Amino acid sequence: MAEDTQFKAWQVSEQDGEFRGEEVTRKVADLPEHDVLIKVHYSSLNYKDALSASGNRAVTREYPHTPGIDAFGDVVSSADDRIKVGQHVIVTGYDLGMNTDGGFGEYIRVPAAWCVPMPDGWDGLKAMTYGTAGLTAGLCVSKILMAGAKPEQGKVAVTGATGAVGSVCVELLAGLGFDVVAISGKADQQSLLNELGAQEVVGRETLTPGNRPLLKPAYANAIDTVGGAPLAELLKQIQPGGSVACCGLVAGAQLETTVLPFILRGVNLLGVDSVEIPLEDKVAVWEMLSGEWACPVTEQHRRTIGRAELAGSLSSFLKGESVGKVVLDHSL
Repeated sequence: MAEDTQFKAWQVSEQDGEFRGEEVTRKVADLPEHDVLIKVHYSSLNYKDALSASGNRAVTREYPHTPGIDAFGDVVSSADDRIKVGQHVIVTGYDLGMNTDGGFGEYIRVPAAWCVPMPDGWDGLKAMTYGTAGLTAGLCVSKILMAGAKPEQGKVAVTGATGAVGSVCVELLAGLGFDVVAISGKADQQSLLNELGAQEVVGRETLTPGNRPLLKPAYANAIDTVGGAPLAELLKQIQPGGSVACCGLVAGAQLETTVLPFILRGVNLLGVDSVEIPLEDKVAVWEMLSGEWACPVTEQHRRTIGRAELAGSLSSFLKGESVGKVVLDHSL
């Protein structure tokens, strides 16, 4: 493909001290020099995209910038024999959409090592219905299963249950036979959480910070997607030997707790990274999501938008108003 080929992208720039996103026309030559050029069909919206779009320098150092930490598309050119022209690929994590131009543009150019071949029988819209959030949810579930979590042990809690990660966790766990307690600040979404498979829905006030170092055990295991004070309170309520997979920080990066849940109850706190993990680990979860771990309710409730709707949708993430999965379709 000619380097002067033009394409559309949603680009964030700093104007008068504020960060604004708008559709612009770019050239393939503007993209970074990497192995694989991909024509992007779909991307998936994530909290990290909202941070990048708001000018968060911890996520994106330099602007103008094209966010989008997820992308599905077709390979247009490749300098690596492992990735073939015409191949359908998924790219999530690493530096995509952070400091490398991301999936909110119609083209990306990335290292071959970032590309995951599309699982057989799947399509790009479904893949991006899950995106980084679905991948993270799958990794969280895998972590607690590897730590020994079983349905017969008792209830499993999911915090941030209506969010992009939490909602997939609820449906995955329910599908595996767990008694899921969805913890959410969105009381108006109870019917959706029940449809996803939650047996019980409770408000986030159940995790209001308190002074007691331990509380009566309420959950056998848990997945926390919010971090901060709610995670600290959740750890106090896990039964002996239970595990908590932790993957988010929307409620804060600080974790103020004691060692008591760990040394008196043997609670396991399991960190989950979906960005820099080995490619084979991503492939394994994508294969599960495209097969045994498919989440039909999540797919049914997916919302698809065009680039013109990105600003409003990303703002909803920052306000804590986003529910479920939102997919960017570059054809709209």
